[in-house]
Amino acid sequence: MSTSSELDSIIDRIARAAEGCGRVPDEVTLVAVSKLQPWEKVAPILAAGQTVFGENRVQEAMSRWSERRDQVELHLIGPLQTNKSREAVAFFDVIETLDRDRLARALADEIQKQGRAPRLYVQVNTGEEPQKAGLLPAQTDGFIADLRRQYGLEPEGLMCIPPVNEPAGPHFALLAKIAARNGLDRLSMGMSDDFETAIRFGATSVRVGSALFGVRA
Repeated sequence: MSTSSELDSIIDRIARAAEGCGRVPDEVTLVAVSKLQPWEKVAPILAAGQTVFGENRVQEAMSRWSERRDQVELHLIGPLQTNKSREAVAFFDVIETLDRDRLARALADEIQKQGRAPRLYVQVNTGEEPQKAGLLPAQTDGFIADLRRQYGLEPEGLMCIPPVNEPAGPHFALLAKIAARNGLDRLSMGMSDDFETAIRFGATSVRVGSALFGVRA
């Protein structure tokens, strides 16, 4: 079962990675990836003071967090279907997987209807993997321009998931470069195996699951 010791260990590693490259630890937010984890593993992490959690699916998140919604900041870190846009806008504080025009239009419509605007990240497929969601790097500048001009959406930052069989550093560097030229200063990058590397490349949030909760059975 997860305990506060795992959380303390991750927070300490984040702090040491930040300080090691001249950054302030508070510049990096830990997103605890609670997706698919049983509540008995999530509860101790919540009780230990962690308040930012990442979920993959809208319905799973609503089932888990509805009764505790005022206790946490929720990030949607899995692909979002357009037919779930209404629920996503209503329920999440941050949507990290904006990656296509149709979804941008649906989110813009719901934000206008609901008068509620989650913070948005554009997902970039830095490895150009055909099986993975996200925009190709070459498409990202134009998409961000369209978000601002056509849909009235101002993304907060960029998100990526590097290929598992490649060094993560070059992918993080590429994401940071795309963000800088588009005037974005928030970078969601780095997971359990590479979050310290991501911090060195400028990550402002890291998404940690197995290192915090243990590997799912």
